[in-house]
Amino acid sequence: MMVDRKYWVDTLVRIAHPVLYSLSESRLVINMPVEASVGDRSDYTYLEALGRTLAGIAPWLEHGPRSGEEGEIRAKMADLARRAIEVATDPDSPDFMNFTKGGQPLVDAAFLANAVLRAPNELYELLEEKVKENLTSALLATRIIRPVFNNWLLFSAMIEAALSRLGVETWDRMRVDYALRQHEQWYKGDGVYGDGPAFHWDYYNSFVIQPMLVDILDAIGDQFEDWKGIRVKVLDRAARYATILEHMISPEGTFPPIGRSLAYRFGAFQHLSLMALREELPEELEPAQVRCALTAVIKRQIQMPGTFDDSGWLRIGFAGNQPEIGEAYISTGSLYLCTTVFLALGLPSSAEFWQGEAEWTSRKVWSGGTIKLDAAILG
Repeated sequence: MMVDRKYWVDTLVRIAHPVLYSLSESRLVINMPVEASVGDRSDYTYLEALGRTLAGIAPWLEHGPRSGEEGEIRAKMADLARRAIEVATDPDSPDFMNFTKGGQPLVDAAFLANAVLRAPNELYELLEEKVKENLTSALLATRIIRPVFNNWLLFSAMIEAALSRLGVETWDRMRVDYALRQHEQWYKGDGVYGDGPAFHWDYYNSFVIQPMLVDILDAIGDQFEDWKGIRVKVLDRAARYATILEHMISPEGTFPPIGRSLAYRFGAFQHLSLMALREELPEELEPAQVRCALTAVIKRQIQMPGTFDDSGWLRIGFAGNQPEIGEAYISTGSLYLCTTVFLALGLPSSAEFWQGEAEWTSRKVWSGGTIKLDAAILG
């Protein structure tokens, strides 16, 4: 429904505009409050805000309408996004971001790289040549950071995939190969990967693992025959995990507060939105029911008092402002991973996703409706 689409656009802009506008004016450090549960996160929080915001808004910038009210809004946000990249990667800018100090910049440079893969025209081709050079240099600079032996391997791989897209001939195939092979070893079954050797009941399969596997293999998966084979398995598992995520949305639009990083809010459904964007939802999920389910979740969390401060910046919390749920690595910038729920805005308004109404699985079954029996996958 177009009512839902307008709500999605309005909510995404509400979240993203303070970040992109402030940075476009070289005032992000001045304007953005840094709420942190532990210690000083000022070395990292600004790149977190940029990379995560762009990763979520990128498909809409790339594929959204070019005319009408939404088209005008999209064009303005795209201009802000390009200016934000310019400021963030300019060594002479007061808002030049940290791409080398500590381990965290690897994470958010990867989200920035993911955004470029999702919007190569709007977030790279339309940049001025000097900005392209600065962006490439910033991504290359992160190579000095050694990733942790878990989902972080995908951050290194994502950056290399983007460097390949940017025409860097020396992109490192080994970093990609290592990440892909390790995640094959860490696959636990029924559509779910371990976060490293161990399994964690959290949403990191959606925050990072499955979306990045899908996007990396989309970008460069044809390089080697064994990568092509991995891609087939990754996409089968991706469809199954999308089903799992949809089933976790309650009739009321809530979902279980399981595991760490709950302050990313509805970013927990990045992968479900990605599969909708790709129009590769499993056959048991109607696109409309996924839209209705995600809209219910977005409304439930956005409408909680304390989600935003008086200036429109996100605050730490899962349902409102709950600073106690923020782990040591969480700060204001971290919270903008929530924008990734909006990936499906990259679908045109004519897409099936935006048409009609449909009950999602838990709402249907708890109202006495009939659903298809759920079944595990073997691969």
